[in-house]
Amino acid sequence: MILTMDIGNTNVKLGIFDGDDLLSSWRVSTKASRTSDEYGSFLYDLLSQRGLKFEDIDAAIISSVAPALNYTFEHMCRDYLSIDPTFVSAKLNLGVKIAYDAPDDLGADRLVGAAAAYKLYGGPVIVVDFGSATTFNLVTSGGTFVGGAISPGIKTATESLVTAAAKLPRIELSKPKNIVGTSTKSCMQSGVIYGYTGLCKYMLDKFRALDEMKGAKVVATGGLSEIVVSTEPELFDVVDRALALKGLKLIYDMNEK
Repeated sequence: MILTMDIGNTNVKLGIFDGDDLLSSWRVSTKASRTSDEYGSFLYDLLSQRGLKFEDIDAAIISSVAPALNYTFEHMCRDYLSIDPTFVSAKLNLGVKIAYDAPDDLGADRLVGAAAAYKLYGGPVIVVDFGSATTFNLVTSGGTFVGGAISPGIKTATESLVTAAAKLPRIELSKPKNIVGTSTKSCMQSGVIYGYTGLCKYMLDKFRALDEMKGAKVVATGGLSEIVVSTEPELFDVVDRALALKGLKLIYDMNEK
């Protein structure tokens, strides 16, 4: 069995694959203060829920945008699983070509999402990943990752607004009944939810107008994807919240062979 781990700024997503089947997936919060023993304990409990043991894991592959945690998870794998994990980078065989000014600066999460979307859904394809940042990632029909865009994530922007404006409260990230807010809470929800939907629509229109991206499928992923998808579902062809975990397994298979 293969353990896949996607270390984000907010959550760590874990998945267990038996062959091509994703048996289970989980999310735990990202905390740099946690030790390898703490994450090892979490993993033990999660595996136990499925009747699995550490000995059932044959290999591990990790994508990370939190470098401070790489050492922690590497040692967790060594100490508890007795394996050396593979870390995703532009140097691996990803199944896509990289046309980026500085490939080593490209986030591993963007690489994994682009590789998975192209393999699973074909090209041209645009991956919109709704996480701590909202990223747009473009892969041509020929399988070349050409770049994209990065904007603040929905929750990140909301927290920034609350921090900067003393009288604005923290709100639930849910779509308000009306685009015209009639309270501070609903005004904030309208601005955030409908505002980000508008951002996505504008960016996707611009990307699809490019010669190499005409007819592109749009794949939504990430923990906050459902918010925008529920507001304007026609913007997206596919919603795949497990895209990162599937991509990690695909990249592992390509490099293992």
